[in-house]
Amino acid sequence: MPLTVSAMFIPVKDPDAALGFYRDALGLVVRADVSNGGFRWVTVGAPTKTSTSSCSSRTVSSQAEGDALLSLVLQGSLQAAIFRSDDLDATFEQVRASGAEILEEPADRPWGARDCAVRDPSGNLVRIAQA
Repeated sequence: MPLTVSAMFIPVKDPDAALGFYRDALGLVVRADVSNGGFRWVTVGAPTKTSTSSCSSRTVSSQAEGDALLSLVLQGSLQAAIFRSDDLDATFEQVRASGAEILEEPADRPWGARDCAVRDPSGNLVRIAQA
């Protein structure tokens, strides 16, 4: 039985900036955008109708919470969001054009993958691998 990702939760400081990255730079589509009691959850997923993978983001509730989460991300304590692309080089150029922070350009890795690494507007690590 194949296993697929149901959701991954990515804390963001600014959901509109996150949309600019995940929707506009990565090409994901918005599946839901819900606000409740000062929180906002934005769910995006692959544009293919057969895909069930999605990532959800929620606005942090305070500057202190955001700073604590960003500190954990920058230390590598929180895991990366990892995406796959049929054309890594084209996807990378689209992400670079968005102004995202580039950590690693596309390269063949010793473990066999070809991927790159960037940060989203909230500092979250995002890796993109060649499918």
